[in-house]
Amino acid sequence: MAKRIIILGATGSIGMNAVDVVRSHPDEFSVVAVAAHRSREKCEELARVLGAKAYCGEDAAVRAVEGNDADICLVATVGMSGLKPTLAAIEKGMDVALATKEVMVMAGEFVTRRAKERGVRLLPVDSEHSALFQCMQGSPRESVERLVLTASGGPFLDEPADLSSVAVEQALNHPRWKMGPKVTIDSSTMMNKGFEILEARWLFDIPVGKIDVVVHPESIVHSLVTFSDGATLAQLSPPDMRVAIQYALTWPNRLPSERAALDLAKLGSLTFRAPDPVRFPCLRLVKEACDRGGCAAAVLAAADEWAVDAFLNGKIKYTDIAKTVEECLGNAPDIPCDSLDAVWEANDWTWKYLSR
Repeated sequence: MAKRIIILGATGSIGMNAVDVVRSHPDEFSVVAVAAHRSREKCEELARVLGAKAYCGEDAAVRAVEGNDADICLVATVGMSGLKPTLAAIEKGMDVALATKEVMVMAGEFVTRRAKERGVRLLPVDSEHSALFQCMQGSPRESVERLVLTASGGPFLDEPADLSSVAVEQALNHPRWKMGPKVTIDSSTMMNKGFEILEARWLFDIPVGKIDVVVHPESIVHSLVTFSDGATLAQLSPPDMRVAIQYALTWPNRLPSERAALDLAKLGSLTFRAPDPVRFPCLRLVKEACDRGGCAAAVLAAADEWAVDAFLNGKIKYTDIAKTVEECLGNAPDIPCDSLDAVWEANDWTWKYLSR
């Protein structure tokens, strides 16, 4: 029987790659609904092609989940907009293939707890978390000693240190991945990698102190896991998001695909280096938010969302993204992260503070 799927953020990069995956296996998947906040015409056309219902506009993702039954819901929306539909899918007993990092950054404790209570699975879609997930299959969690997330380094890895004059087009020119504008900018600042640290912390129940980042420009090794016996396992594949998307949709099984096979001899060599803390201050800000605790991570994510939007619209400079987040963290009130209302309070405070 075909697995029933809801695709949220269907017209974005992850959503369109997911559509490609399901169309490659028409006997395995049945898309019951697609949702998009914008791009109404594109969303409706996808629905016609897939034989699914289309949901567009405000709260489209939540309406798509609440109005349909499915086996798995792919959440690939932008920023905090993914939280409500993720929780709605969990409440309906759907497994969640999660691509929206901010859900775990801002409310990971609540989301993972509720998923456990409802007996549903949270399946990672990010290539890095998919890699960790694959490497840990069959191993008890207590045997995991360390997680290592790889980062491409983005478009400015080897550029001069002064990035104050970076244009939007330059920041959107990622050397390896084709992604939406928000996640592409976050990748260039490495805020994306900081979010992934927090996401891994909640997805795999591993303390932040046991999660490292290493720069790997070739983007072939997607992440590594070191176990207590000293063994380190890595997952490798050419940079193609469809590999991770397909694994999330088919787990615990694997389906054949026409993706390019890895040719190590042709690659010749793979390189790794430590991230430069001066060039990538957002990694430090994530650690500061972790140390502060409470809803500091929610402030961090909301401030980054505001700052990236402001940069994309020409309101602030590229280097002001990290400065804006740092200012917010320094002035944010201490809000205990003891409820979802507290998360929304932190989010609202941040937007009001930055829009003043």
